[in-house]
Amino acid sequence: FKGDDTCEYLLSSGRFLGDKVWQPHSCMMHKYKNSEAKNCLLDKHIAFVGDSRIRQLFYSFIKLINPQVKEEGNKHGNIPFEDKSASIKVDFLWYPEVNGSMRQRIKSWTEAATAKPHIIVAGAATWSIKIHNGSNEALTQYKINITSIAPLLEKLAKSSDVYWVLQDPVYEDMLSESRKMITNEKIDAYNEAAVRILNSSSRNSKAKVKVFSVSKLIAQETIMKSSDGLHLPESSRETNAMILMNVYCNKILKPIDGSCCQPQPPLTLIQKLAFSFFTLSFIGYLIINLIHRNNYRKNKPCTDLENGEEKKPAVGAPAVSTLEMLLHSFCKLGLIMTYFYLCDRANLFMKENKFYTHSSFFIPIIYILVLGVFYTENTKETKVLNREQTDEWKGWMQLVILIYHISGASTFLPVYMHIRVLVAAYLFQTGYGHFSYFWIKGDFGVYRVCQVLFRLNFLVVVLCIVMDRPYQFYYFVPLVTVWFMIIYVTLALWPQIVQKKANGNCLWHLGLLLKLIGLLTCIFFLSYSQGAFEKIFSFWPLSKCFELNGNVYEWWFRWKLDRYVVFHGMLFAFIYLALQKRQVLSEGKGDPLFSSRVSNVLLFISIACFLTYSVWASSCKNKTDCNELHPSVSVVQILAFILIRNIPGYVRSVYSSFFAWFGKISLELFICQYHIWLAADTKGILVLIPGYPMLNIMVSTFIFVCVAHEISQITNDLAQVVVPKDNPTLLRRLLCAAAFFSALLLFSAIQDQPRH
Repeated sequence: FKGDDTCEYLLSSGRFLGDKVWQPHSCMMHKYKNSEAKNCLLDKHIAFVGDSRIRQLFYSFIKLINPQVKEEGNKHGNIPFEDKSASIKVDFLWYPEVNGSMRQRIKSWTEAATAKPHIIVAGAATWSIKIHNGSNEALTQYKINITSIAPLLEKLAKSSDVYWVLQDPVYEDMLSESRKMITNEKIDAYNEAAVRILNSSSRNSKAKVKVFSVSKLIAQETIMKSSDGLHLPESSRETNAMILMNVYCNKILKPIDGSCCQPQPPLTLIQKLAFSFFTLSFIGYLIINLIHRNNYRKNKPCTDLENGEEKKPAVGAPAVSTLEMLLHSFCKLGLIMTYFYLCDRANLFMKENKFYTHSSFFIPIIYILVLGVFYTENTKETKVLNREQTDEWKGWMQLVILIYHISGASTFLPVYMHIRVLVAAYLFQTGYGHFSYFWIKGDFGVYRVCQVLFRLNFLVVVLCIVMDRPYQFYYFVPLVTVWFMIIYVTLALWPQIVQKKANGNCLWHLGLLLKLIGLLTCIFFLSYSQGAFEKIFSFWPLSKCFELNGNVYEWWFRWKLDRYVVFHGMLFAFIYLALQKRQVLSEGKGDPLFSSRVSNVLLFISIACFLTYSVWASSCKNKTDCNELHPSVSVVQILAFILIRNIPGYVRSVYSSFFAWFGKISLELFICQYHIWLAADTKGILVLIPGYPMLNIMVSTFIFVCVAHEISQITNDLAQVVVPKDNPTLLRRLLCAAAFFSALLLFSAIQDQPRH
């Protein structure tokens, strides 16, 4: 309601998440590393002017630039700091009282003869209270002095960033006898005077002294941990220094997870064209709808008053045309994309940082598992990994991943390792599902390839355009797309070996195994040859799809992390279908998959393997080391789960319709969460209803799920039109798609020129 000036919120309001994490009201704070701080403050001069409290803030600030700095030197004197590598100069100037000396120093900066600091942080009051024993005369003099300094600070604010730090409360019980006169009542009076006087002459001007009042809120929560009742504990000082860094640097470096003080990004050429297209679609659909309504009124059946029957017109109501269906889909998509843009590109809705607690992750997990078990139904078929079972599997995995993302559980390594298995299980299903289709159907036609590629990539391509993000940003879709093409090429290359051909001659099974061994060899080579991998994906235009931040390292890392699991899925499908063909498996309703003895042994081994992996993942100490082992061992828990889920006949014969419903829109849920459930490209949380976290989650989740479901419907509708079955029409559509992506590359190159 107060506008989109998140800097004001950052400097004045917020709350603690837990003990140490500060959450500004309405926006996200970036945690700056020393390299980022140096990059932002390159060739800058910063001045801290004031008493011992300002000196504390000075030290915390320079430790963001150089963590090795020690707090030593004359406490009641000036302290210089310089980082020659980045030409950064930071000075602390000892002026414990707002008096003539401080005024003279500030006045010298307003004169043209001396260089002005780029950032000025000032504040003082407790010394005045102490020296004058808290007298009212001292407060009156403080008002006179700050009134004389205010115009000078406002003048400096026209060319520099000027901050006046309000006085933090004290912990009166801990104060020494010499400081007992410094009371919170006196501090409030001094702060009130400073706020009233500063900017009094420039209320309508942009050149204002920024009042740093958030420190008071932080101190109220932490001052009891102070060593002397006056000075803040180190964690609070670090928070104040980080706020200062965010206020100044966010608009320069524009970190993704630092939404405070960031201006709304301007619309790109491609975004403008996209919004124009959606607007034209909306207008076109309205026109067609009005025409159809008019025709319907003309041909509306009339009632025969004599016998009460309707006289039907000679011409029936026209069927929905392809054009109307397309325009209707694009209208809905345009409205949805507008919501996406408003949520994560405009400064309309608030964003907050994530904060992990065990309860915020595990309680929702237990809740959805209970719901899932409650909605149990019988399956239509009882085969291993039947459609309902795989939808259920995708559904509960997707819900767990969503809870993992919104709770910030990636900071807890055991949870991270288990979530990595869930992502691997998705890719396992990719290998299993596509191999099974090609092996059984033998359909290597272009129509099948185009259908799969369209369904996987449609939403991501639209989001790349509307949200101005690279394709690789939505890393999971490039991953499954590339693996689908690898599976297709592996099986479609001569000789094409399918189940029908292999049934006639067992040697074809050996030929297929040789193909799979060749694929495994290529995967192994590329995983240990980063240079070769990067060369392949650095060729234009592939580089436009797989580059992130100017290189393909992120893509190589993502691909390498689950490099073997698709192969494992293909191999499992081959073995399972071979056993099924030879009637080794018993897949009847209620029957165990194998004989009772074999089933019991396999079930015991599966449970033992499942728990062993969980114990190993929970004992992980180093993420890098565990990620190195993950590609080879993740299949253990995946296979264990499949056997536990399918060996007992009863368990194989039922499924959760609740999880299966979510499984059918799992891809859309995974992609949509980036912008309309999470915020700042998944780094934060979207806040539609501030001040009510539970209500906010309920409302934003409801909208998020509805949008994902609607996009799934739109994608299916458009797939029927955009990817026709007859080859001549499909070829024309492919040429149109090639022209579209060529134009996209051209416009992308045009809009990238000013950025470079």
